[in-house]
This record gives sequence, C-alpha cells and structure tokens, in this order.
Amino acid sequence: MFTLDPRLDQDTIYLGDFVLSRVLLMNDARYPWVILVPRVVGLTECFQLSEAEQAQLTKESNFVAKSLKALVQADKMNVAALGNVVSQLHIHHVARYQADETWPAPVWGKGQAIPYTVQELEAICEQLKAIFSELFSNGD
Repeated sequence: MFTLDPRLDQDTIYLGDFVLSRVLLMNDARYPWVILVPRVVGLTECFQLSEAEQAQLTKESNFVAKSLKALVQADKMNVAALGNVVSQLHIHHVARYQADETWPAPVWGKGQAIPYTVQELEAICEQLKAIFSELFSNGD
C-alpha cells in the first residue's frame, strides 16, 4: 500500500491525485513549488517505473511545469528528482525568478522555508486545483 514519506507529509499540502502521482504543494511561500510523488510502493528512482508509468510521469510532470510557469509567470522552472534526504521517488517543480533570494543557485539548503499564511494557502491551493483539475483522477 502506498504511503507518503513522513517528511513529505510534514512539509507539503495535498492538492489531489493524478493517474500516477500524488500532487503536493511545498509549504514555502518563497517559491511556487509543486511535488509529484508516484503512488507506487518502494520506488527511489524513475527507471524503476514501467515504461508506461515513465510515460505517464513525464506527461504529468510536463503538465505541472507548463501550468505552474504560466500561472506564476516564472522566469525558469527547476524540475528535479534528488532523493538524497527523502529517498521516496518525488519530482520537484520549482518556479524560479531572477529576483528570488537564491537565484541562480539551487533552492535546496538555502535559507529557511516561509510557510504560507492561511489566506495565501487558500488562494494558491484554489488556483492550482483549478488548473490541475483536468488531470486529477479522483475529482479533487
């Protein structure tokens, strides 16, 4: 049975499920940041997915990156699967701006996360759920 890594569960907000992946918002208002976690038990690497699952993950990831970039008018999308701290396979989609506090360096390990306010969280979740709704598998 699929379970989300406790660290991901602690640091993110659930948005919904695509066909393959759980869709999460990183609770860090410094960067619009969505994480996809394939709901397949025991994965640490993309190559462990079947070819069909790899194709589905690519479809979902490209959709998130394109949609998020357009929504927040990002200068650049950083898409990565690191897994050095949380080994469960998960793909980061981080909207970046040339004026953000860590540009052009990676966001990992830089500064402290700033949680969304209640109002910010409601607004971003509503926006993301609206644009992601066409791929949500469970009507979330």
